[in-house]
Amino acid sequence: MQERPIQSPKTSSVPSHPDGLRHSWHPCDSCHSWHARPPALPLPSSLVRLGRAAAVLAGLSLFSATVGCGSDATTADEDRRFGAEGASFSIPEGSGGSGAGPSKEGASGPDTDMSSEAAAEGAPGAYGDEGATAPSGGGAQWPVEAGTLTAGVWDDNLNFSFFAAYRDGRSQEQGLPAYSAAEQADAHARSRERTAKTALDIAFVIDTTGSMSDEIAYLQAEFMGLAATIEAAYPDITTRWALVAYRDIDDEYVLRGADFGTSAAWFAEELQKLHAGGGGDYPEAPDQALQYTSNLSWRDPADNTGARLAFWVADAPHHVENAQAMTEAVHALKERNVHIYPIASSGVDELTEYSMRAAAQLTLGRYIFLTDDSGVGNAHKEPSIPCYFVTRLDKAMVRVIASELEGQIAEIAPSDILRTGGTPTEGVCEVSSQVFNVF
Repeated sequence: MQERPIQSPKTSSVPSHPDGLRHSWHPCDSCHSWHARPPALPLPSSLVRLGRAAAVLAGLSLFSATVGCGSDATTADEDRRFGAEGASFSIPEGSGGSGAGPSKEGASGPDTDMSSEAAAEGAPGAYGDEGATAPSGGGAQWPVEAGTLTAGVWDDNLNFSFFAAYRDGRSQEQGLPAYSAAEQADAHARSRERTAKTALDIAFVIDTTGSMSDEIAYLQAEFMGLAATIEAAYPDITTRWALVAYRDIDDEYVLRGADFGTSAAWFAEELQKLHAGGGGDYPEAPDQALQYTSNLSWRDPADNTGARLAFWVADAPHHVENAQAMTEAVHALKERNVHIYPIASSGVDELTEYSMRAAAQLTLGRYIFLTDDSGVGNAHKEPSIPCYFVTRLDKAMVRVIASELEGQIAEIAPSDILRTGGTPTEGVCEVSSQVFNVF
């Protein structure tokens, strides 16, 4: 695949607000109107909490990828592995991923054997292929250490006029998910009504086909540090974790995973069972994976005290003939009040970027995209956006989680910025007389 050359948009200094307001004000979708962000505290609570957790994150940045995978890591979640919570599951081959949801009762047989022994031997319950090897390709480094990958974040609801133009410019392309302009406008309006949360559900939805080795290795190395940072920053919040791994039709499996549990050590073990393999053609089965994710045991969508995030880590789109299934899957997650946070990996194309950004916009998530700054893996697509900040991926993930829990944007720490795309200043940038908000 040919990568689009990186282009630095023409920018200028941030325009003054007509009423002399600054810092606590951000422009809306153009330079013609402004709106107030939630009132800033003298020191934002998200920075206080993240600052308290910074030492934890730094101390765990080189944490072994095998932490929590020993026999002494067994917890109540592991005892419930085949019960109502924390249940491991898989879809039998040939089921077609109809979205019936994880089977959490009476699970038995080799397809639901998620034991560590099965994972080590590459058995059917181990999520992957026996003898998985390190990736090859430009810039690959193995193993991938924690704190290595780099990313930017873009919020299309903060720049909805720009998103609408982006959407309209692709309306004739094949295979696009079909969301109406009205429901996207409604999502934009709802995005301004965020509130603080006191509970957290996070699902990782991971493409485990052959090209995803770097990203899988990174998540395996990074997870315990990420979990510890969240716990240190929000000690009074209960966090639950779930996992969905997917490939494509005719691969070793289409969907496998583990339903929600509260033990980070248990979840780390589940991540360790992932191996990259299969694929072959470019499109995969994210439509089935997202539909299946909607049937996990999420907190009641009517309970507005909980944040629900799905980190969708992938480098390929759905099959174009499955565009309607993709649309329905995202709608299903929206109905569960789950915010989709795609993490676009090396190799994404225009269809993948649009599908990810449209899913994030509709569900009030944000678009996370990996960048070439890490030097890991193949080239990463430059997103079709005017400007952004680049940080470590773990910093970006912690920041979007903090923003969900706080109910307002967690300010970016200047020391976390590795570089910028364009010239954002104080959270905004101007391109061709249009002002954009930079997350």
